Amino acid sequence: MLILRLAEFSDNPTALIAYASAFIVALVTGIAFHEFSHAWAANKLGDDTAALQGRLTLNPLVHLDKFGTLALLLLGIGWGKPTPVNPYRLRYGIKTGNLLVSIAGPLSNFLFAVVAALPLLFGWVNITNFQRFGFDHLSNANGAELVGFFLIFIIQLNVILGIFNLIPIHPLDGFKVLLGILPNKLSGPLSRLSKWGPAILMLFIAITFIKPEYSPIRWILDDLAGYFLNLLLP
Repeated sequence: MLILRLAEFSDNPTALIAYASAFIVALVTGIAFHEFSHAWAANKLGDDTAALQGRLTLNPLVHLDKFGTLALLLLGIGWGKPTPVNPYRLRYGIKTGNLLVSIAGPLSNFLFAVVAALPLLFGWVNITNFQRFGFDHLSNANGAELVGFFLIFIIQLNVILGIFNLIPIHPLDGFKVLLGILPNKLSGPLSRLSKWGPAILMLFIAITFIKPEYSPIRWILDDLAGYFLNLLLP
């Protein structure tokens, strides 16, 4: 996503710096908050595995995954370094405990997006010129408009992270959420399919990169992300 758009700013270094900075800030804060929320939820439910490994922190360097970050830069979808969890130590049992820990990450992204949207929704930050002129306005943007531009990126990226991670394919959070919701007679057989999850996910990501119009991931993101962004952006 970032890398593929660099050519648009080849003759506009100011816009390039603003765009790259906004994307990186949104990326590191969104992933850090997501993985921290997993660690925080697990710790609250009785498992301090992530805390003991230094993951109960908002330091983004601890949470970034090199492949997940690269996918975000290239495709606009990605993930952080998996937060270690011992499901046998979680309060409320393995299924419910895993569900609560897993859903904490995507929910934190949606919460982060809502908080970032408040200054825009209440009119404290004006983004009218960006809506009118798009990225071409970056070189002439004042300080308040640049703040709005950063907020837009934070909102968009967190909504995408939240939705993407709720897709029910292992190792994404949505798979454990689905296992926690389904009755045992369905969740048991489904859990045994988890070994195929990474391959399926990589296939879908490859399709997204090569033929985005045929990508199930892109269909999901376009519809759901568009819906949430219409609610959050004025």
